[in-house]
Amino acid sequence: MKHDIFYNAFNLIDKIGPARMKKLINFFGNPEIAWKANWTDLKQAGLEESVIESLIQQRDTFDPEKEFQKLEQLGIKIITLDNDEYPPSLKEIYNPPFALYVKGSIRSENINIAIVGSRKVTPYGKQVTQALARNLAEAGLTIVSGMATGIDTIAHTESLKAGKETIAVLGNGLDTQNIYPPTNRRLAEEISASGAIISEYPIGTPPLRHHFPSRNRIISGLSVGVIVTEATEESGALITAKHAINQNKEIFAVPGSIFSESSVGTNNLIKSGAYPITSAKEILEELNLTFATDFIKNRKIVPESAEEKIILDNLSKEPIHIDKLAEKTNLSTPKITATLTLMEMKGKVKNMGGMMFVCNS
Repeated sequence: MKHDIFYNAFNLIDKIGPARMKKLINFFGNPEIAWKANWTDLKQAGLEESVIESLIQQRDTFDPEKEFQKLEQLGIKIITLDNDEYPPSLKEIYNPPFALYVKGSIRSENINIAIVGSRKVTPYGKQVTQALARNLAEAGLTIVSGMATGIDTIAHTESLKAGKETIAVLGNGLDTQNIYPPTNRRLAEEISASGAIISEYPIGTPPLRHHFPSRNRIISGLSVGVIVTEATEESGALITAKHAINQNKEIFAVPGSIFSESSVGTNNLIKSGAYPITSAKEILEELNLTFATDFIKNRKIVPESAEEKIILDNLSKEPIHIDKLAEKTNLSTPKITATLTLMEMKGKVKNMGGMMFVCNS
């Protein structure tokens, strides 16, 4: 606990990142001794003079214990590299965070997989992400993403709808006023209630632009693989894929139309060697997660009435308009509308908007 107090204190100091923190721990043995060290010892530990000046000046401006109490009041814990709770896979990456701030819980026994993509999402990208996130979550995998708008938000939301935990890695502090985007503050609460929101940045840290490429190494580092469901040529999701390559993680990409700008990034990933995938089952088989593959294979939606059976027989993953469905099933429009509404509430079908429906399996 005492070490955590000083790890948090160092995290509040400008210019003290994982690399310099590693030097300090290697030289002093623990963060408390390093925090109280004088100029000469800090120099011998390998810090640059400008960094030492900044450290000495800043550490006199706050009380480490009071800063740590702020975390406790917000229900945020700090997990450091020397803590047994620190995710083992994250320890193996280059330049791992020396401390993680966590609201919720990370279960080391879970198998994590990342789903990322563009902030601007097409109906195709939404449908694909919903299906993959739901099936993988229900198969027992924990979905990891960055809680950005678009693909990330869909992946987290679908996991929660399936009643499963999910992990969001943020590029800002975990205090409410700095949660980004602000529209996802409630989502952050829902995620932390069953899974976790995490960050390498202390509370009070705003969502600065350069934080997000850095946080992407954590998303891939926590996961056995990274799935990119939809991405433009310049999408930030491709940075996560690059981190995954450097970390020797599997990369999966969903192919899209050659005429869609929203699929240029994923199609390029496939041309570069990423696994092209069209279902959760393919991902599970590639990762040799046979127990989960069997779950997907055996998962069936059982109709509870004659009308539901007729509708399910005429639904697929390809969106179909309610008028076309009524024509194919010979059911009246009021009957099919009422039945579809009930089936959507049961999670059997999904309304894609514009009265277009797909089977939710």
